[in-house]
Amino acid sequence: MSDRPIIRHPEKARKPDNPSPRKPDWIRVKAPVSSEAAEVRKLMRSKNLFTVCEEAACPNIGECWKRRHATFMILGDICTRACAFCNVRTGKPGAVDAAEPDNLALSVEQMELKHVVITSVDRDDLADGGAEQFYQCITKVRARRPECSVEVLTPDFRGRPDSALARVVEARPDVFNHNLETVPRLYTSIRPGARYFHSLQLLARVKELDPTLFTKSGIMVGLGETKDEVLQVMDDMRSAGVDFMTIGQYLQPTLKHVAVDRFVTPEEFEDYARIAKSKGFLMVASTPLTRSSHHADRDFEVLREARRAAHAAAE
Repeated sequence: MSDRPIIRHPEKARKPDNPSPRKPDWIRVKAPVSSEAAEVRKLMRSKNLFTVCEEAACPNIGECWKRRHATFMILGDICTRACAFCNVRTGKPGAVDAAEPDNLALSVEQMELKHVVITSVDRDDLADGGAEQFYQCITKVRARRPECSVEVLTPDFRGRPDSALARVVEARPDVFNHNLETVPRLYTSIRPGARYFHSLQLLARVKELDPTLFTKSGIMVGLGETKDEVLQVMDDMRSAGVDFMTIGQYLQPTLKHVAVDRFVTPEEFEDYARIAKSKGFLMVASTPLTRSSHHADRDFEVLREARRAAHAAAE
């Protein structure tokens, strides 16, 4: 999708190919060929910005860009980790772009966004893991377009002082998202640079720092997990106070990435959604093509209404 002349995944080049099963009929996506998509791509290039839509090869890019919705990826396009599922490049990142927060906020204004999602690569090379850049991006967006709600999807800030997470929370995003990605048993093979319980504790800590913030987390299925393991993750998220859960099908970006174990059926996704709602989540998105930021603007409105309804019922 990108027009940048880059060589992706040199760290995976020597790995054997991992063929995946043929995609079923229920997974069909459209390429981003609309005029709206072309405008979004042009704007990103002109401001030297990146989107996770392109860098992570999101299957929903055509739909989202046609609606002029994009998820900004700050702190560059090179990650310091090498997760087995991820399409973002791994390597030594460049310097932090001081102009990025202003350029991002200007793009949000020009696109007339009502809801923006800001994520990033992992920056283990930075003392604060990139927390200050998140803070600056949130505050710049607030200043330029105060009517726009802000959702962040952060790295785990593992090994960083508590002040890093606190700095992001201080900017008061409307939604704080951090994905658990998979079940604990699969972390060593799927997400080796992270720790399941650290990520879970991070989500709980956000609620401790500011109970008014919505928290959100998601997992991929089709990686070899069992149903019981998924249900345990739901319980763990609820114990950490997570409000919104997303569940989507893992899709293999290249033959060098971990293979799809199986394609979970739409009926199974509906069952997961029913169970998650019964466990008390305010919002659940569970479909084969669900991704963290897919329909994030619409989901945020539903999330707010669900909280209002819950408060009204408690009175």
